[in-house]
Amino acid sequence: MSATNVWGKVVLYLKEHKKVALHVACGDITNAKLEDGKLIIRSSDDFLIDVLENGRKDIEAAIRWQGLELKFEVEKFESKAQKIEKDIKKAQNFFGSKLTFEE
Repeated sequence: MSATNVWGKVVLYLKEHKKVALHVACGDITNAKLEDGKLIIRSSDDFLIDVLENGRKDIEAAIRWQGLELKFEVEKFESKAQKIEKDIKKAQNFFGSKLTFEE
């Protein structure tokens, strides 16, 4: 049993049970892991995290539908782009707003 397999079946369950918005939101998630009896989904997207939290009951039903007794967790992390943006803002605050960065 892999996290990818479990998550894929969750997405399939959502589609079959006509949970369209949740199915679409979950369809592109690839950052899943199984750890200590939990299915953990990691995301840096606040909107997606809210969708997952609001759809928690349906996702947990999809996990039980597979005959699994896993807890469902959502973890937020900062993406590289978010970290870079935060560092740029800190530098601009320190050096002044005229500071610019080019790629």
